[in-house]
Amino acid sequence: MSTPSGSALREVYRIDWLPGTDILHGTCHCGAEHTDQDPVEMWEWMLAHPEGHQPRGTVS
Repeated sequence: MSTPSGSALREVYRIDWLPGTDILHGTCHCGAEHTDQDPVEMWEWMLAHPEGHQPRGTVS
């Protein structure tokens, strides 16, 4: 994958609200997923990468 000169690849964090609930569903740039009701705890989980993360397709 090529990027324009001087630009860096950025990590993408995605948080979706599940309509009709108080649940947030987060997907980290590594593919790990997490659900939580507290937005602060959701961001703490994401930003603690890789601690607490289990990327999709891996077995512990």
